[in-house]
Amino acid sequence: MTQFKTILARAEKRAGGKTALARVLPKPKSASALVKLPDARYLSAMSLRVFRAGLKHSLVDAKWPAFESVFHGFEPRRVRAMSDEALERLMADRRLIRHWGKLKSVRDNAAAMLTLADECGGFGRYLVEWPSDQVVELWDDIARRFRQMGGNSAAYFLRMVGKDSFILTPYVMRALARWGGVKNAASGKTGRRQAQAAILAWAREAKRPLSQVSMILARSVD
Repeated sequence: MTQFKTILARAEKRAGGKTALARVLPKPKSASALVKLPDARYLSAMSLRVFRAGLKHSLVDAKWPAFESVFHGFEPRRVRAMSDEALERLMADRRLIRHWGKLKSVRDNAAAMLTLADECGGFGRYLVEWPSDQVVELWDDIARRFRQMGGNSAAYFLRMVGKDSFILTPYVMRALARWGGVKNAASGKTGRRQAQAAILAWAREAKRPLSQVSMILARSVD
């Protein structure tokens, strides 16, 4: 594996300098901040990620105040209590993105979040207590528990809420192949775990969060 200082130097050069690169690096939230964030905000962010998938983000974001209104601020108990008829009426609401599978997933995910809250004391505590060196396993657990959270959706969601995580974007995978010898980072469990091992090693070397290592890798390749 290439030393991380070499990768960092390459990323800084491509970004226009150390200061320019630092401005775009994500800053994960503290454990206490993650625990304090209400489950309604986690459900909102998860639902936003679900609706953003495959669509222009700005289009979804512009409609999000309407989603907050019809889903009662994403308060999990109120969303779980929505009837089938209430969900069906949303399909006629032109303020929304009328995708039946995604609309239904909001109620399903509210129920799953309440189950997790009973198990762990809240979604934020679930994130905090998950082992920090098992990011891929966290993605898999979120995908198992929640609807429409497969692929890279769990990783993007974690980045949105401030939980430290890397994302296997095409640029990150290209960097993994170039600097770490991981040529099939997205190919099944073996590839993802090889990618995780490399990123964890670089994070220890650089004493940086995984999200920053991930971003620096992405910025280090053409």
